[in-house]
Amino acid sequence: MMLQVKHLSFSYDGVPALRDVSFDVAPGTVLCVMGPNGSGKSTLLDTVLGLHVPDTGTILVNGKDMSGMDRKSIARHVAYVPQNHAVAFPYTVREAVLMGRSAYLSPFGSPTKDDHVRCEQALKQVGIEALADRPYNTISGGELRLVLLARALCQDAPLILMDEPTAHLDYRNELMLLDTVCALSREHGITMVIATHAPQQAFYLEGKHIGIQTMFLKKGSVAAIGSPENCITTELIRDVYGIEAKILDSDGEKTVLLRHPL
Repeated sequence: MMLQVKHLSFSYDGVPALRDVSFDVAPGTVLCVMGPNGSGKSTLLDTVLGLHVPDTGTILVNGKDMSGMDRKSIARHVAYVPQNHAVAFPYTVREAVLMGRSAYLSPFGSPTKDDHVRCEQALKQVGIEALADRPYNTISGGELRLVLLARALCQDAPLILMDEPTAHLDYRNELMLLDTVCALSREHGITMVIATHAPQQAFYLEGKHIGIQTMFLKKGSVAAIGSPENCITTELIRDVYGIEAKILDSDGEKTVLLRHPL
């Protein structure tokens, strides 16, 4: 397994945020983590990233225990695409993506020729090589998400975590990012864990015939885990979110129609 989380618990000042969470993610697959606000999605990603020390449990990436690893070692195993990213300096897109190689540089080292080659490959992997020389504080929100994804790819970690990567994107950019996720999984064997509020995104990815699982969190515990087809049901949405919903199926393409809160 690429990611194994076993009996993971974590608390903020004694208040439980994750409760005995266990799951596996196979290499080259995508896990969509869903649940209401405050259910533990971001906390789970932060704990896998080593930003929180678990109260109990273990986290293995590619068979290696993440506990006790320093920041540089963690960065070689897990990359991260944040939900929000403040652009403070007008780096070019190429320079921003190249920063993904920092995990392999000495404190005062400079990127090597191989690092620059890997940067160009990452730009091509997400289809933004035409933006390489643009200041990345002048590009659109959708393009910026692809830059952050390219930077994560440039990191060459076997696992990428993404926290609500389509938040605030328009429909076209949302689909472009999801299609990029599909290509990375299918063509490059990248393993991804994506926190999202949109069950229909899991259905969309499933329709692209990639390896995908969904996991729902409720009050820090795993409420359900499985394929989108088997896991995303009106009963589960009612239980986890406290709303009525309807699953629509049009020629094999499923989506979720939200009705009203209970």
